[in-house]
Amino acid sequence: MEDTTARLNLHTLHQSTNSSPPSSSFQNSSSSPPPGDLLISPNVAYMAAELVIAFLSIIGNLLVCAAVGLNHKLRTVTNYFLVSLAVADICVGAIAIPCAILTDIGLPRHNLYLCLLMLSVLIMFTQSSIFSLLAVAVERYIAIFMPFRYQVLMTQCNAVLVILATWLLAFLIGVVPLMGWHKSPPDSGYCFFVFVVDMTYMVYFNFFACVLTPLVIMFLIYAQIFATVKRQVRRIASEQSGRAEGHSRIRREMKTATSLFLVLFLFTVCWIPLHVINCFLLLCPRCPVPFELLLTAIILSHANSAVNPFLYAYTMTAFRDTFKAIFLCCRMVGDRETSHVASSEDRGGASVRHADQA
Repeated sequence: MEDTTARLNLHTLHQSTNSSPPSSSFQNSSSSPPPGDLLISPNVAYMAAELVIAFLSIIGNLLVCAAVGLNHKLRTVTNYFLVSLAVADICVGAIAIPCAILTDIGLPRHNLYLCLLMLSVLIMFTQSSIFSLLAVAVERYIAIFMPFRYQVLMTQCNAVLVILATWLLAFLIGVVPLMGWHKSPPDSGYCFFVFVVDMTYMVYFNFFACVLTPLVIMFLIYAQIFATVKRQVRRIASEQSGRAEGHSRIRREMKTATSLFLVLFLFTVCWIPLHVINCFLLLCPRCPVPFELLLTAIILSHANSAVNPFLYAYTMTAFRDTFKAIFLCCRMVGDRETSHVASSEDRGGASVRHADQA
C-alpha cells in the first residue's frame, strides 16, 4: 500500500498503464505536478463507467421531469423540488461528467480559469442537489408540523422562488475557486483537480460548512418527523372516532417521508466516502489510501445522479404508474410507425404487381 506521494508519482510517470486518477480525486497537495512534456493517456475503465453513469443520469432524470410535466397529480411542491434535483442530476450527466473526463487527462492546458470553471461545475451541481434535498425536508416539516399554514407558505410561486434561490446559492459556492481561492497553476499547465483547487476550500468550506451541515439538519428534521408520526399513530390507535381516516392520512405522510428520506440516505452514502477520503488526504497526508478505494468513491459519488429515478419508481406509486404510461405511449407510437411503414410497403408492392399485370 503506497502513500499519497507515491500514488501521484505513479499517476505522473506511468500514465500508459491507465492508472491516472480522475479529476475529482483529492490527493496530497504537496505533490509535484507532472512535467510539461508528459503525455497523459485516459483511464479507459474510469471513462467507460462515467459514460454509462452519464447516460443513465440523463435518461432517467429526463423521465422524472416528463412524468411531473405530464401527470397533473404529480405537480406538487414536493415534486417541484424533486424536479430541481433531477435537473441538477441531468447537468451532472451532460456537463459535469464530460468535464471530469477531460480533466482526467489534464485538459484544458494553460487556461487556468477555464480549468477552474470545469472543476467547479460538479461542485455547483452537487451543492444544488443538497439544497434541493434540504428544501424537500423543510417542506415536509411544514406539512406535518404546520398543516394549517402549509397552503399559505408552500405555494407554487414560493416553491419556484426557493428553487431559484438554491441554484443561485449553489452557483456562488461553486465559483468560489474562480474568485481567487485556488492554487497557483503548475508550470506544466495540466488541469488536474489536485494541482489547482485548494483542498482547504474543499474540506473546511465545501464539506464542513456546505455539505455536512445541511445533511445534519436534514437528518434531524426527518428524525423529528418520524418520531412525531409515530406518536400520532399511537394516539389515533387509542381513539375510536375518526380512526380510519386518521390512519390513512398518517400512512400517506409516513410513506412519503420514508421515500424522501431514502433519497437523502442514498445521497449521503454515495458522497460521504469521497469527502472522508478528502479529509484524510488533507489532514493526514501520510495516511495511505488504496487507489482502488479512491476510484470507487469517485464513481460512487457520480452514480448518485442515476439512482433517484429508480428509487422513485420503486417507492412512489404515482411515479411508477406515470413511468409505465410513458413507456407504453412510446411503444404504441413505435408500433404505429412500424405498422405505417409496413402498410406503405404493402401498398407499394401491390401497385407494382398491378402495373406488371397491366
